[in-house]
Amino acid sequence: MIVDRQGRRFRNLRVSLTAACNYACTYCVPDGKRLVAAQDELSAEAMVRGVGYLVEAAGIECLRITGGEPLVSPKLEAVLRGVSTLGLADISLTSNGQLLSRKLPLLLASGIRRLNVSLDTLDPVAFRAIARGGDLPTVLAGLDEAHAAGMRVKLNMVPLRGQNLDQVLPLLEYCLARGFELRFIELMRMGHLARDGNSFLRQFVAMPELLAMIGERYRFAQADAPVDATALRYEIPGQGFFGVIANESVPFCRTCSRLRLSSTGWLHGCLSSSNRHYVGDLLDKPRHQALPALQGLLVKALGDKQEVAFSGGVTVMKIIGG
Repeated sequence: MIVDRQGRRFRNLRVSLTAACNYACTYCVPDGKRLVAAQDELSAEAMVRGVGYLVEAAGIECLRITGGEPLVSPKLEAVLRGVSTLGLADISLTSNGQLLSRKLPLLLASGIRRLNVSLDTLDPVAFRAIARGGDLPTVLAGLDEAHAAGMRVKLNMVPLRGQNLDQVLPLLEYCLARGFELRFIELMRMGHLARDGNSFLRQFVAMPELLAMIGERYRFAQADAPVDATALRYEIPGQGFFGVIANESVPFCRTCSRLRLSSTGWLHGCLSSSNRHYVGDLLDKPRHQALPALQGLLVKALGDKQEVAFSGGVTVMKIIGG
């Protein structure tokens, strides 16, 4: 096990199946163009082997499948089948939900029982303006089907001033009525927003403002959360829970346990660092050769983590798994 001087280690792995996405959300890509798969993306077999090596070398316990949009990837079934044999404590998936209805039988058959779905508004016009792709009714239908099938669902909302701030309470009500947990994610200084600070500041909504809005309608109290959780969690007594991932207002870098593997074979130890470490060439090597080299790269990746707070990064978020 690899541990740094703050006691941090990698427990949670996020694997980007593909950089391709059927949306082009305003806070992710600047030009409205949908992301496409890279020519040098790892095969399903290499990804599964990589996850297995990381479980052994780093002590990974939990895996989240991400993208781009993982449900558009032709590797989805093979990867889910492969990672299900690795003895992980938990496997979940993050999606925009556009293909959820179509892929739900596969997810259930693969043992996926937890979903995070990005949904920034219940207004169809605002939905199209923010996502620049897809349609809201299809996403909502998929969520209803996942709920009926017994999936544990969290929704992720990025509050954006001037775009969807009026949706904070409607989305919270929607989630409470269905037993979903809503996570408000403060806008992150990533990609084009790291380069254009004025655009970031115009749209950014901080946690205190969100909590004040919610407090006008609901009484809530802070709830327990795992020590390495990214979200501050709150309970509305008798109704449910919500959370705030307050990367700007209340940084969580001191307890971060996340590691990311991109679809092209790069390890990212920290979203706020431009450093990355290529492991694609190790995934064709036998275990006894790959693991020592991988452990050396993991030491470097852990060293990339910020000491105190997120400071932004120029990497496009969806390329490395959200």
